[in-house]
Amino acid sequence: MNISTAFWVWVSALLSLCIFSFLYKDNPFYKFAEHLFVGVSNGYLVTLTWHGVLWPAALRPVLFEGRWWLIIALIVGALYLTRFIPRISWMVRIPIAISMGYSSGAAIPAVIQADIVRQVQGTILTPDNFSRWNAGSAGVIWTIILFIGVVCTLSYFYFSREHKGVLGVTSRIGIIFIMVGFGAAFGYTVMARISLLIGRLQFLLGDWLGIIQ
Repeated sequence: MNISTAFWVWVSALLSLCIFSFLYKDNPFYKFAEHLFVGVSNGYLVTLTWHGVLWPAALRPVLFEGRWWLIIALIVGALYLTRFIPRISWMVRIPIAISMGYSSGAAIPAVIQADIVRQVQGTILTPDNFSRWNAGSAGVIWTIILFIGVVCTLSYFYFSREHKGVLGVTSRIGIIFIMVGFGAAFGYTVMARISLLIGRLQFLLGDWLGIIQ
């Protein structure tokens, strides 16, 4: 390991320990690492935005390529800075509204197609779902479970009638499916965080201290 590599390994290890020190209590070492991370992230984001978006997609086309209509986009984007001027801070609503409107218009059809339509297609029962050739015995069972889970979960959110009788039974079954879904999502999140922790410990015990290989 050369000197440069060793230096950055030590820097990474010490900063990791500074972050882990928060497990004991809030302290100056943790605050230093936290502020350093936020500062470096913002600096990197500003640089990336300038070299990757602002200059090649806005300023250079306007100054050197004659695409003057992009000045409108620059003016709208510059309105974000009015947030720091109290008298005209209301103008920041204009770019926010444009961004939210565009993002919603682009995201909503994609979400509907990817989630709602696919969910409906996966819930519709057809003879092919019960074909042993296409699904197999396990496929038939999971098809039935999927259908029951969707119907019962939807019945839980049906509040126009009191949950009694058949609706009460299906809504209680729906709660089970909801809890299983939340539990799986939470478990996946915890597993991902544990994987990050294991990776950091492997770095500290391996690359830094050399205890493990």
